[in-house]
Amino acid sequence: MRNFFIAVITLLSVQLPFAQDIDLKQVVSKAENRLRGTSSIATMKITTVRPKYSREMTVKSWTKNDDYALMYIASPARDKGTTYLKREKEIWYYIPSIERNIKMPPSMMNQSWMGTDLSNDDLVKKTSLENDFDHELIDSESINGIKCFYISLIPHDDAEVIWGKIEIWVDKQFYNVMQQKSYDEDLELVNTIIGSQVKVMDGETIPTKMEFFPADKPKQSTVMEYLSIDYNVNIPEYYFTTRFMNKVN
Repeated sequence: MRNFFIAVITLLSVQLPFAQDIDLKQVVSKAENRLRGTSSIATMKITTVRPKYSREMTVKSWTKNDDYALMYIASPARDKGTTYLKREKEIWYYIPSIERNIKMPPSMMNQSWMGTDLSNDDLVKKTSLENDFDHELIDSESINGIKCFYISLIPHDDAEVIWGKIEIWVDKQFYNVMQQKSYDEDLELVNTIIGSQVKVMDGETIPTKMEFFPADKPKQSTVMEYLSIDYNVNIPEYYFTTRFMNKVN
């Protein structure tokens, strides 16, 4: 019995400081903002992989803080000009074929974006991992040899989110999200995101490849690769207006 209590005390002395010394909200905030920074301009290649075909898109994005994001489809030709805008809590998209801006209802946030395995919410990041969830440190684990914080996120009761739970594995050194699992309201796994090909781009060490795997479709995936990214750039305010959506190129 004495040895049992010594073992418990030793375990607590090792584990409790580990949990208490970490500001989880700060870790999640750093992880969430890692790829976009205070502001950024990026070009990405998005490949949709299916059992019988694959399809590529080139996307350019402009972001500013948490509240503003503009996404422009540069190719293929049939989708060129399609634009998505996030302004605080509003999401808009522009369809060139009908020359109209349409406001996206909340019910569309969990739907597929442009036929990929990304949801609209994955792309425009309406959900705030920092502010919409309670955070719990589960463990310390390695993803592809990178030591990570394994954190569980449960949404606040009043949060307008589409997920019942999210799990993230955050790189302890650079605060990159190296893996993410998203669950529906019944806590069934919906998709897994895995980051890889960590490189230095514009002075920042980031995963330049993100793979999205839907849980119910094991033979398909979507791969997002950063071709370029510039951080802390001066982006005019008018970029994040509905008036500019049909003028992006």
